[in-house]
Amino acid sequence: MSKAQKIILAILGVGIMTFCVLILLLLVPRWHRPLGPALELGTNTPQSEATFTLGKANTITPPPAIEPGRPPTGTAAPAVTASSTAAMTVCGGPPTLMILAIGSDQRIDQYTYGLADVIRLVRVDFVTPRVTVMSFPRDLYVEIPGISDHYGITHGKINQAYLYGNPGMGYYQGADLGPGLLARTLQYNFGAQPQNYIAVNMRTFEHIIDAVGGVTVTLDHAVDGRKEGQANRDDLFFYKGTHILSGKQALELARLRPYGDFDRGNSQNQILCGIYDKLLSPKVVGDIPELIAAFEDNVQTDLTPAQISQLSCLLTKLDGSDIVFLNYPDDLFTGTRVDDPQLGYTFILDVDFSILRDYVRAFSQGTWPIATSQMPSEDNDSPAKTFCD
Repeated sequence: MSKAQKIILAILGVGIMTFCVLILLLLVPRWHRPLGPALELGTNTPQSEATFTLGKANTITPPPAIEPGRPPTGTAAPAVTASSTAAMTVCGGPPTLMILAIGSDQRIDQYTYGLADVIRLVRVDFVTPRVTVMSFPRDLYVEIPGISDHYGITHGKINQAYLYGNPGMGYYQGADLGPGLLARTLQYNFGAQPQNYIAVNMRTFEHIIDAVGGVTVTLDHAVDGRKEGQANRDDLFFYKGTHILSGKQALELARLRPYGDFDRGNSQNQILCGIYDKLLSPKVVGDIPELIAAFEDNVQTDLTPAQISQLSCLLTKLDGSDIVFLNYPDDLFTGTRVDDPQLGYTFILDVDFSILRDYVRAFSQGTWPIATSQMPSEDNDSPAKTFCD
């Protein structure tokens, strides 16, 4: 090789290295930059008393308040250090990640208004790995902090916190908008501490399901949302058994609640499991990065591209038994009504908030449920049930 050729190759090598460094400098900050405003929970002090229990006498025994890091009874605690914890996690994720997941009832591709039709706290464990999901009924009547300057609003249904926080109402000045005010409300009333959020409206929900080719769900009983005079509305009836649903059909099933909000939550869980199954199918799994890119502008989220990549990676490490949807005991709640200044004489769910706080604390610590083998049986009205088998 001549001296001139060596000089040319050296110049090219330096140029390529410089280009790569510039690309890294441009992309790395974006890789770790949230796609939306981060949550601003601050020092929003949780309630210490069951202030809004309306007289219900609960006899439910809450889960044990096991201290963080304490192992279940009968097991030995492993020695854990910062370096060993980092080494134990999969997909480069943190030990755990707590995400507030919201389903908005807004039908257009915007997040200006909309009630929180679905409210879930998702605990992602990158050590086990495992995903556990707990729900908050939309009819819980709670204190909504920080917006009393607007028409004296201090209380409301929990799904209203999301509406009041979004820009259409103009009641909340935090940059984290509806997800932020809902997160503050969960923190204030129940001690929840979400680190990130993701909100999806109805139209985007439909489009996501259609993009993966529909979902398969199996119902253990028929869901009949037809009212008087709607006998021909086949779109409101889902028979017992297996269905392959389009986005529109899945949305319809997710919104029907002829047997109450808790039964509707079970249908929603089935749909989420169907999405999980489809994402891991050979036809779709390779398209996950493109799917995320296609929908990232149509959701509210403060996740970073790096976190989304970690979550996508984690999906491939799970099987159905690693995804657990947690249900409260059926007799924990009682339906009643309150006279609300905004909603009038409206239906709410009465519950002892101190018990819900115990459940949230145990969930956050990873001690509810402790382990599948230690969960109460289905015959004992277990508050935990695994759906994605």
